[in-house]
Amino acid sequence: MSALPPTDADPHATAPAPADALPPHRPRASAAVVVLATLAVGYTLWAAQEVVLPVLLAAFFALIGNPLIRGLRRLYVPRFLAALLVLVAGLAGAGALGVQLAAPATEWAEQAPREARKLGRQLQDLTRPVHEANRIAEDMARAAAGETNRKVEVVRTRVDDPYAVLTRTPRLAASVLAVVLLTFFFMVYGENLQRNAIALLPGRQQKKFTVEILHGIEREVSRYVLTISVINAVVGLAFAGILYLLKFPAQEALLWGTMVMLLNYAPYVGPLIGMCMMLLVGFIAFDDTWHSLLPAALYLLLHTLEGQIITPIVLGRRMALSPLVLILALMLFGWLWGLVGLLLAVPLLVCVKLVLAQIEGMGGWARLLE
Repeated sequence: MSALPPTDADPHATAPAPADALPPHRPRASAAVVVLATLAVGYTLWAAQEVVLPVLLAAFFALIGNPLIRGLRRLYVPRFLAALLVLVAGLAGAGALGVQLAAPATEWAEQAPREARKLGRQLQDLTRPVHEANRIAEDMARAAAGETNRKVEVVRTRVDDPYAVLTRTPRLAASVLAVVLLTFFFMVYGENLQRNAIALLPGRQQKKFTVEILHGIEREVSRYVLTISVINAVVGLAFAGILYLLKFPAQEALLWGTMVMLLNYAPYVGPLIGMCMMLLVGFIAFDDTWHSLLPAALYLLLHTLEGQIITPIVLGRRMALSPLVLILALMLFGWLWGLVGLLLAVPLLVCVKLVLAQIEGMGGWARLLE
């Protein structure tokens, strides 16, 4: 018996939806396209680093200054004047520190190669019996194989360009000036630029939601960058005080304290470099072996206290990052942009994590970074 067709009296009868009413199928990009796009972005970031790095550094310094500017705004200081005060204070502090560090840095730059060669000769004397044993074994092997001792002398030539410094100095000065100006403009006009960009969104609810997300991210990132900068500065000052108690000159102790502060921005990699530097400094400054190991040992103790106790208590779990992800980010940004990349790797990673945590459906990716 054939089925009866639905009648007009049947209220539950539904007609099939037309084909054009179905949601269009969104094609997914293939893995090859994603890999090629990632490689293209990476190459662009590397090739355009002379443009990208000043912008990122200026944004980094502006994030440090924004909490201070908000504090001055609560005192009814205009934003333009507050930004100018923060920038001038930062430049004055950096200039005063640079004047104090210029003399010991120049002295160490002249002294370090000579002392390193001296230390190398001392280590060579210690390992001379092992080298002698290896040479005797190689001679016996050659004699058994019927070979003769032949020495090949390699002459290396190095051409020094006397005009290289003259050509690099204007570019460096232009980069520094660009960072200073961009930092000031980010501090003053960053909110207006953000507000004008949000005005381009179509819906009012969408604008409100975007404003909340951006303000939350900016506050948290600014607080994180300022907090980690204060922690690093305290660590640098504490280590400078330790070196001063070890009878280092005040300017020299301040130099190594500043180096420790900057290296502390790069977790794992920075302290490892700092340990090697402190070992070299200890062997150069002291003749006794145990005293030579003292700066490196105290630096390791200070870094352990800061990394395992102070920073987790101050920042909490919200800013925690996976050590593996940190190492990969340091390798990537260090390869792309060198020392500046190591400085910016952790703040950029924190920014990415906070953005992913605020976007609906991306919380899993944010937890992946923890």
